[in-house]
Amino acid sequence: MQTKFQAALLALLFLLTTACTSGNADSDKEKEGPKDEHSVLADEQSQDEDRKEIELEDYAEEVGATLSSPKYQSFSANSSFKVEGKVEEYQEFASDYVWIQIRSEEEGLGGSDEFEYYTPLKDGKFEQEVQLFNGKGKYSVNISLPSDSDEGYFYDLAQFEVTNVNPKIKRDVQMSRYGIENELELSPSIKGYFEGESFFTLNGTVKDAGAIMVRLEKENQSSQIMIPVESGKFSKKIPLYYGEGIHTATIMTPDASRDNYYNEAASILIDNKSSETFEPIKYSEAYKERGYTLESPIAGGEEAKLSYQIKGEIDPDAPFAERTEIVLVGIKKGDLTATYNIPVENYQFDGEFFLRFGPGEYEISIYAPDFKGSDGNFMRYNGLANFNLLNTAKEDKRYLLPSQGVQSQHPRIQSLAKELTTGITDEKEKAKAIYEYVAKNVTYDVEKLNNESFRFDDSALKTLKKRTGVCQDYAYLAMALLRANGMEARMVTGSAVFSTQPHAWVETKVGGKWLTMDPTWGSGYLQDGKFIKEFTMKYFDPDPVEFDKTHNKEEIEY
Repeated sequence: MQTKFQAALLALLFLLTTACTSGNADSDKEKEGPKDEHSVLADEQSQDEDRKEIELEDYAEEVGATLSSPKYQSFSANSSFKVEGKVEEYQEFASDYVWIQIRSEEEGLGGSDEFEYYTPLKDGKFEQEVQLFNGKGKYSVNISLPSDSDEGYFYDLAQFEVTNVNPKIKRDVQMSRYGIENELELSPSIKGYFEGESFFTLNGTVKDAGAIMVRLEKENQSSQIMIPVESGKFSKKIPLYYGEGIHTATIMTPDASRDNYYNEAASILIDNKSSETFEPIKYSEAYKERGYTLESPIAGGEEAKLSYQIKGEIDPDAPFAERTEIVLVGIKKGDLTATYNIPVENYQFDGEFFLRFGPGEYEISIYAPDFKGSDGNFMRYNGLANFNLLNTAKEDKRYLLPSQGVQSQHPRIQSLAKELTTGITDEKEKAKAIYEYVAKNVTYDVEKLNNESFRFDDSALKTLKKRTGVCQDYAYLAMALLRANGMEARMVTGSAVFSTQPHAWVETKVGGKWLTMDPTWGSGYLQDGKFIKEFTMKYFDPDPVEFDKTHNKEEIEY
């Protein structure tokens, strides 16, 4: 029988226990923090929905799969929810990923209404925080497990619906299985969706890739950009070419089993807030095949004043990379064309070319030497990239600025030109001194002529170093020295009357008129297949009538 004292004691103990329990509960709530309005709304809506549990497909029983989250066929969420489960018979799976597909009832940013996750399956367990990528609305979700025979095939595990109550757009980086396998990781600053202003910088790391490709799209417009990878790292400033609005950037990684093929590895959306547009650079297949990457320019349509710098590199493992000594740049303005050789050193090129034909728009083309197609006199090139530039300089300096093979601004050329003309003020005497130097100091290379062993790097500097060459080499050096002295000079191409070979000589402007000089013929002559060194002034400012008897003028080279 319970006494009054025992009853009172039990009542006191009950009150103390209740107080302690209540205090712990409040403490837990404080730790969790108050729920925001969207979390509260999601909880309320979920309570009102049909609480029918998710039914797993037959494949679940076959492989011993269970899904611990989510539990219900229909529920609401605040932006995201967790998928979690495990599989007992996972060892025989042909793939190590669970495939989660999400479809929004309404079309989202960039015209997309789908998103997917390839979630790693580790020791039979999988876990993924799923972001409802299109803001407020209803989504259908499908979870699939790998086949036990085909790596690319999956069997359904479960389907359910979820309603996002939060209107804010939050999006993960969409990573494919190729991105996961190549260990592609983007910088934490790169989100699945973010705002940009004309440009954004893409950086990150990737395994076993010399380069990655980015495909940039907006509506029906598309362009591709190659990004070099060094020691597993990459970083590049990318223009949002198409002005204001959503741009989709798809990051692509090389396929180890196929040459020059890239797989879609990840994608992100950038909302460009600027109306500024850029001209995409047009790249060829050879650009990828030959392993080229342009660092500058990153877009076409820029303004330039007389000159422009290009910079890039070549993948050392790409075809002909080791043999490539120059990159060719072609400029075109209307019917006027010119070319420039940009030296390649240690698989990198960084050089200047000139917009020599006055103000206006220029079409720029970049080429790689074609070692397969070239043969003797015929130097062939593979087109790599095309873009436009707007020259704002008013001067037309087509005969004064450097050009292909004519490095008139090089310090060695400048120094020699000054040495040859020191104390000479008369233009004709300057031209005469240069003609005499070239004709006397360069020996004709009969072997090069007979074997047609022309090279992509033939130039004034090369001629100066080797002191041998054929007609174009004589002309390159003479023109470089003339231009270094501030004298207009151009190459004339045609033929000699007694030869089937093309021939080249020089014209330079003296006193407002073009003066002819042929330093090759001034150097000596061929006899019985041998070169006889015999300097003559006969071919400096020759009589035009007499000169035309032996020289057929066809074109002017700029």
